[in-house]
Amino acid sequence: MAHSASSLRQFLCRKPFAITTSDTPSLNDDESLTSGPEGRCHSCFRPKSLCFCALIPTVANQTDVLIMQHRRERSHPFNTARIVSQSLQKCRVMVAYNHELAERFATMPLHDNVGLLYPGDDAKLLSDLAPSERPQQLVVIDGTWHHAKTLFRDIPRLQTLPRYRLAPSEPGRYRIRREPNEHALSTLEATVAALSAIEPDTPGFDRLVDVFDRMIADQIGFTKSNWRQNENRRPGSANVPRVLTDDVSKIVVAYGEQERGNTDDEAPNPNHPPAPLYWNAVRLGTGEFFRCAIQSDSLNDETFMNRLRLTPDEMQPLASIDEFRERWRSFIRPDDHVAVFHRSTSRLLENIEADFSPSIVLKSINVKPQTQEDDTRTPSILAGQTSDSRPLRRLAWAVRFVEELLAKESQE
Repeated sequence: MAHSASSLRQFLCRKPFAITTSDTPSLNDDESLTSGPEGRCHSCFRPKSLCFCALIPTVANQTDVLIMQHRRERSHPFNTARIVSQSLQKCRVMVAYNHELAERFATMPLHDNVGLLYPGDDAKLLSDLAPSERPQQLVVIDGTWHHAKTLFRDIPRLQTLPRYRLAPSEPGRYRIRREPNEHALSTLEATVAALSAIEPDTPGFDRLVDVFDRMIADQIGFTKSNWRQNENRRPGSANVPRVLTDDVSKIVVAYGEQERGNTDDEAPNPNHPPAPLYWNAVRLGTGEFFRCAIQSDSLNDETFMNRLRLTPDEMQPLASIDEFRERWRSFIRPDDHVAVFHRSTSRLLENIEADFSPSIVLKSINVKPQTQEDDTRTPSILAGQTSDSRPLRRLAWAVRFVEELLAKESQE
């Protein structure tokens, strides 16, 4: 798969993967999916002309399937776990962020003979098991390669389950989403392969794969350009994301300062990735401003704080990570995109599971900013902000760059 979605992106016999739940998203979860003159099917979330719901078979599977899906997969239009949950009679989907899934899963009743479809050195190959050894309940993780690993890491009960794996004999068929290698399987392919090994006499799994192939073929036929090769992109073109120019009111420009790095006597802690210390953002078109200072030991480092040039007023009131997450969730709308200058800024949100909207990394756009980072001019959208802090200066730089991109696109 590509950057998200309901595919197990890894080679299942070596690397971890993820799967989905039957909590299908509502229209409000992603209003952009319902746009367009023909509208969207509310079940498969495809344009009505590409809807395949009538083709999805009802499969009377005997093995209970529980799909645990990262929230970011929920509204993806190519989410194959959605097809699985529509088809299988015994299938449940749980969708949330990692800590929420961990809390719910910790007390959930499970079958005595439950297993996790997740590769590893101690994972048993499903096709090698005798009938009496096969699991009667199967837990599948749905998400990107990165999300799959973090779900397994952050949900302790998953780590206690017996693990099972597949051995794909042919490349995965998911040609409309990028996969980490040719043997990576989508969630649908992985679930079908697992159930086919556990209950080989159950009819209908082949028809489910046929629907999957139909979805891919229809999308490839519908797409006007080759997304893998970007054949329609002019050499040296600015590659400005279309979402930037479609509706500026849906763009939130953001900048965040992270906690200070490790001191000389501290070893890096891989279990504690960088978290935001201060976050500010502005919604283009309306000028709505967001500001939040976050509790951290870094606040006690005077040298570090002096570099940020934040006033005492700007640091109050301090919020916990959970409080920041909820404030940010309230500020962000379902169809927003968050524009940040560097990828490291968007990772700050990912590290604390506050990445509620897709990110646009401005630095990846093939245009050089006309103004420098230290330019003191304040964009009109930030005219009401009088701070001279580093976070606001860098936010202003990102806003100026977005304004340059919009002006450039309007001239072409």
